[in-house]
Amino acid sequence: MAGRPVDDLAPLVHSGIVIVLPGFAGRIRGREEFLAGFRHFRESSNIQEFHEHDLQCDATGDTAVITFRYEMVYERTGNRYRATGRDLWVFQNQHAGWIAVWRAMLEMEENAV
Repeated sequence: MAGRPVDDLAPLVHSGIVIVLPGFAGRIRGREEFLAGFRHFRESSNIQEFHEHDLQCDATGDTAVITFRYEMVYERTGNRYRATGRDLWVFQNQHAGWIAVWRAMLEMEENAV
């Protein structure tokens, strides 16, 4: 997605997607809210490094669960941060293909560097 508009994600996201915030501190519901979060981060931050690893995918029928670990360095308002964690995504196979229906950000840590 580097360099592509956030709205390009829209067809890949269910209209009722649920995003669980780190530490299960809250939930965001809906495609527009989901896209707004990504859009805000892209507009307010400069991603300098992003690495993902430990990708795992389990699929049964029309449901798939995907997890991966990530490390990211980004700059925001003149400060640099290193963020690490695990993303957990649930996808559903619909007529048009696989779309995201649920996401949780787990084990997230963020430190100034």
